Amino acid sequence: MSWYQSLFSNYINWILSFGFSEQQSMLIGEISIFIISFVLYVIVNVLFTRIVLGYLRGMAEKSKTNIDDLLFKKKVPDYFIHLIPVYIWLSFQDNIFVGAVGLEYFTVTALKLYMDYLVIRGVVAALISVNDIYESRQKGRVRSIKSYVQVIQLIVILLGILVAISIVSDKEVSYLLTGVGAFAAVLMLVFKDSILGFVGGIQINANDLLRPGDWLSVPSAGADGTVIDISLTTVKIQNWDKTISTIPTYSLVTGSFHNWRGMEESGGRRIKRALNIDMQTIKFVDQEKLEELKKIKLIKEYIDKKDQELKEYNEKIGAASTTYNGRHQTNIGLFRAYVVAYLKAHKDVNMDMTFLVRQLPSSEKGLPLEVYIFSKRQEWAIYEDIQADIFDHLFAIIPEFDLRLFQNPSGNDFRSLISK
Repeated sequence: MSWYQSLFSNYINWILSFGFSEQQSMLIGEISIFIISFVLYVIVNVLFTRIVLGYLRGMAEKSKTNIDDLLFKKKVPDYFIHLIPVYIWLSFQDNIFVGAVGLEYFTVTALKLYMDYLVIRGVVAALISVNDIYESRQKGRVRSIKSYVQVIQLIVILLGILVAISIVSDKEVSYLLTGVGAFAAVLMLVFKDSILGFVGGIQINANDLLRPGDWLSVPSAGADGTVIDISLTTVKIQNWDKTISTIPTYSLVTGSFHNWRGMEESGGRRIKRALNIDMQTIKFVDQEKLEELKKIKLIKEYIDKKDQELKEYNEKIGAASTTYNGRHQTNIGLFRAYVVAYLKAHKDVNMDMTFLVRQLPSSEKGLPLEVYIFSKRQEWAIYEDIQADIFDHLFAIIPEFDLRLFQNPSGNDFRSLISK
């Protein structure tokens, strides 16, 4: 007989001396021993974790890397350090409980379940930390691994639940796994969104369809904004009005969306807008008007060159003195040349990308003169300022060419006509 068993026997005899039965004495003895061991566990757990975690935190604060900081932020060391006192207490259960009143089974089961819980929480927290560490790197800002991490977390949790069932039922995990196949259809139904999201996440990452920070437009979901999160089952988009749209990951693969990343990486953002010219104002330009327009430095050289070219052509065909038989400059042509020169001189226009100033087919709303260019800046507010600055100037300069923009008659136009 060990010293502990001898001490426990004397303790039981002392309790018997108070008139309790043998079974009552054993129960009181084991409960009191359990309380004492629990208090000792709490003391050891507090002292041990404080000393060890305090030492590890001190080392983390001194280190230059942020990996350990992220691990401590998610309490990864806390969960695994707490395992040690629990394991020590579990190891002494055979010595603590000498009787057979059932308290040992309850305590051992509870400790094993608690250890299972700590392992699950620790592994899940470690996986979250891995994702955070990855996202803090430059590569993590390009492609997200959150969906993969969440799948692994789901597997860990399911395995942890199986282990917990194994502990409570006193069955081997392998025995329980053989019965999982019977519930495969139920599991696929319950985790349908997770499975579809996982498959969608693989396709999105494999084909590089989507990244955190991308500007995404999903017309079917009414979403238009920046991707802020890509998870196993959903993609979160912060719309420009600051609302959040949550879209199933698999719906992006099966449906359609617009990703503006190509524009952001191209070095320019498209400006595509037309000026509708009133066709009744289009005419040939006489010499007097040409001399007046030569005062505009941007097109002076163009006017001189074009004027010389047309004179030589008209003399060649014998139409130098007529208006109808030869070629002559028009106010719309000069205005188009001015727009080209003005845009080429603009500091915010990207000349390395598509540059067009073209006429579109005329309609009942006039002759569209389309500006198709790219700005050097892609930021929304700055882009809008550049676009507005360009067209403010074009709207203001167009009367100098004796042209007028087309506009549907307003109430004021009708009132002016009636008053006249």
